[in-house]
Amino acid sequence: MEGKKGLEKNIPVTMPGNKWPFILITSLFFLWGLANNMTDTLLAAFKRIMSMTDFQTSWIQMAFYGSYFMLALPAAILVKKYSYKTGVLVGLGLFIMGALLFYPASISMVYGHFLTALFILAGGLSILETAANPYIISMGPEETATRRLNLAQSFNPIGSITGILLSKIFILSNLNLLDANERASMAPEQLKAIQSAELTSVMGTYVGVAIFLLVIWILVKITKMPIAKDEVKKMDILGSIKRLLGNRNYCWAVTAQFFYMGAQIGLWSYTIRYAMQELDKSEDDASVYYLASIILFSSSRFVFTVLMKYFPPRRLLFFAAVLGAFCTLTVIHGTGMTGVVALILASGCMSLMFPTIYGLGMQKLGNDSKIGGSGLIMAILGGAMLTSLQGVVSDSSGSINISFYVPLACFLVVALYSRVQKNLQHKVTVS
Repeated sequence: MEGKKGLEKNIPVTMPGNKWPFILITSLFFLWGLANNMTDTLLAAFKRIMSMTDFQTSWIQMAFYGSYFMLALPAAILVKKYSYKTGVLVGLGLFIMGALLFYPASISMVYGHFLTALFILAGGLSILETAANPYIISMGPEETATRRLNLAQSFNPIGSITGILLSKIFILSNLNLLDANERASMAPEQLKAIQSAELTSVMGTYVGVAIFLLVIWILVKITKMPIAKDEVKKMDILGSIKRLLGNRNYCWAVTAQFFYMGAQIGLWSYTIRYAMQELDKSEDDASVYYLASIILFSSSRFVFTVLMKYFPPRRLLFFAAVLGAFCTLTVIHGTGMTGVVALILASGCMSLMFPTIYGLGMQKLGNDSKIGGSGLIMAILGGAMLTSLQGVVSDSSGSINISFYVPLACFLVVALYSRVQKNLQHKVTVS
């Protein structure tokens, strides 16, 4: 928020009595951070295991974020009809189911079966995010909504770090270092045995996560959660959609979120590949630089959350987007460690973007918050579509460096939104 009211330091972050529910819902941000970044490492893993092109491996992100897109609106309807708690329980249930389906997929060794498991898993995450983001916003004063969401989102990259470590220890370190040509020359039975061992490592990691999720599901089930003020309102889906489409600030926010997700997933999906190329590293060794990116992303989010007590969120968003574009340009034209460091720094620039765009877009939506929140989650589809485009650019140009022009363009769109948001905000009316 702009002005003294938005920068008020003494306004509480949550309403009295909401502290434990806030902590419990915030833990969900950790969980989808874990799942998101485990998925990012799968691109490098499946490229090695099944000798795929960059475009073929991008189908992992298409399945994952495509599910986000398809399930977000049904999730909003579910939450609108019942409650945020119901949405959280259903989302966690699908998350668990998708993770468990990695077991039969590892037995069949069919790529499509893994994509199906990821689709179901991501559907659960879509429901979780659709419920949790507006729920966090509703747990305190409007003046601190964006800061509250940034605080909750700060635990998302901690989950991301955990996901990368799990992938590094249990998946990437167990990959056989034979390249595509060497695998093609092997006897089918020998190759199948190697692939089976590699896919078993993938499966075991996801099944282990599913067991942990059961504990979280039980905790949410037995906890009495606060009722948000809009949970008792009747559904008016078509009316909500019509009002949202007429809200220029909201439509701009959805667009900015779409392109931001293209930047985030594009950068992270190809960080390992870029480090392998520029530093001549294996997947396991190159994942260290991916981990460094997420650590910087995590710490930067806490820093930006504090800065929002003193600077308007949209100004911080503009600064981060411009700096991110500069770092990405360095990735494209840099070489060796210079390019890798720039790629890591770009992650620090992205840290505030999702929750800030979400918070700015949700301003003054009133009873349209649930449907509006689903639109901002559907915008995550940008992570699938633009990452696939980046894969096509990489394959067709023969240069992964050139492919980073895609996230560069994405940063520029986010910067544009941050510049026009103040004027758009003044035209918003509460539904």
